[in-house]
Amino acid sequence: MQHLQSSSKRIESIDLLRGLVMIIMALDHTRDFFHKEAFTGDPLNPATTTAALYFTRWITHFCAPTFVFLSGVSAWLQSKRKTKKELSWFLITRGLWLVLLEITVMNFGVSGDIYFSIVILATIWSIGISMVILGLLIWLPFRALLVIGLLIVFGHNLLDFAETARNGVVPVWWSFLHRQAFLPIGDNFTLGILYPFLPWTGLMILGYCCGKLFTNIEAERRNSLLRWIGVGAWVLFIVLRFIDVYGDPIHWNSQKSGLQTFFSFMNVQKYPPSLLFMCATIGGALIFLSLIKNTNSRLAKFMIVYGRVPLFYYILHFYLLHIISIILFLSRGHTVTEGMKGQLPFKFIIAGEGYSLWIVYFVWIAVVLALYPVCKWYDRYKTSHKEKKWLSYL
Repeated sequence: MQHLQSSSKRIESIDLLRGLVMIIMALDHTRDFFHKEAFTGDPLNPATTTAALYFTRWITHFCAPTFVFLSGVSAWLQSKRKTKKELSWFLITRGLWLVLLEITVMNFGVSGDIYFSIVILATIWSIGISMVILGLLIWLPFRALLVIGLLIVFGHNLLDFAETARNGVVPVWWSFLHRQAFLPIGDNFTLGILYPFLPWTGLMILGYCCGKLFTNIEAERRNSLLRWIGVGAWVLFIVLRFIDVYGDPIHWNSQKSGLQTFFSFMNVQKYPPSLLFMCATIGGALIFLSLIKNTNSRLAKFMIVYGRVPLFYYILHFYLLHIISIILFLSRGHTVTEGMKGQLPFKFIIAGEGYSLWIVYFVWIAVVLALYPVCKWYDRYKTSHKEKKWLSYL
C-alpha cells in the first residue's frame, strides 16, 4: 500500500513539474510577441544583454526538454494500462496528429498568416515525430531501447563536426534530423525547420526508459536515483563545457566581466538541443522532481492544472498572446495592412516596437491567470469523460 501511494504521489509530481515548465514556457513566447528587443538583438549575447533579459530567456530553456522527457515518462506509465500494440498505435497516431496540428492550428496561431506563406516545424512537430518513432521502437527489448536513447543523446553532437567540415551546407533530409534551416519553396512559401527532431527523439526515448523508475522502484530510492542522475548531468555539463571540445558547437570565451563570462559559459545550443543543453536542463528537472514532497498545497494544485492539459493550454496561450498583440499593434496607430506585412514569422509585429521587460512579465502573468479557469474546466471535463478516447489526443 505504501508503494502504491508513493507511485500515485509521484505521478502528481510529474504533473506539477510539467505544469511549472508550461507556465514558464509562456514567458518566452510573451517576450517574442511584446518585448521591444525581441527581433533586434540576442538576449543571450553576453556583450549586449542584461542580467534580467538573460535570465528571462535562459530560464525558459528548461521547458522544451523537460516536456519532451516527461512525454517519454508518460508513455511508459501508459504501458502499464495498455497492451504494447495499443500503446504503439496510440503513440503513432497521436504523433501524426501533433504534426498535423503544428502545420495548421499552431502555425496560424503563431504567425497569424492566413496564406501560410511560412510553415514552421517547431516544438509540437518534434514531439509528434518523436512519438511516432517511439511507437515503432517500443517493440524492442528495454535494454536495446535504452542503448539507442543514450547513443542519440550522447553521440548526436558528432554530427557537428561533419556540418562544420561542409560549412553548414547539408542535404534537406539532414536538416530535418539535426540542423536548423529555412528552406524557400517557390516564390511564396518557406518551410522553417526550427526543431530538427533527432536529439528530441533520443531524449523522449530516455524519458520512456526513465519511466521504469516510477513503476518498479520504491519512492525513496527512486528520488535518490533521480537526484544523483541529475547531479551527474550537471557535473558532466560543467566538465565538458569547461573543456569546450565536445557536446556543444557554441564555444564560450572570457568576457569583460565575470558575469558576462558566466553568460558565455551558459549559452548552449537549443536548436537542435546539444548534449550540454540537455545535461543542464534535464539535470535540473530531475533534481527538482526528486525534491517534490508536497503536491497538495494551493500553489502545487494550481500548477498541476496546467500540467494535466498541456497541449490544450499550449494552443490557447499562443492564440491569446497573438490576439492581445494585434489589439496593441492597432492601438499604436498601425493599420491591418501594415500588420499583415509583419516580422516573419509573426504578423502584426514590427522589429524594434514593443514594450519593456516588466510589461512582458505583466502580460505573461495575466495570460497564465486568464487561462486557468478554462484549463481547470477542461481538466474536469477530461476526467469525467474518460470514455471519450479522442480527448487523449488533445
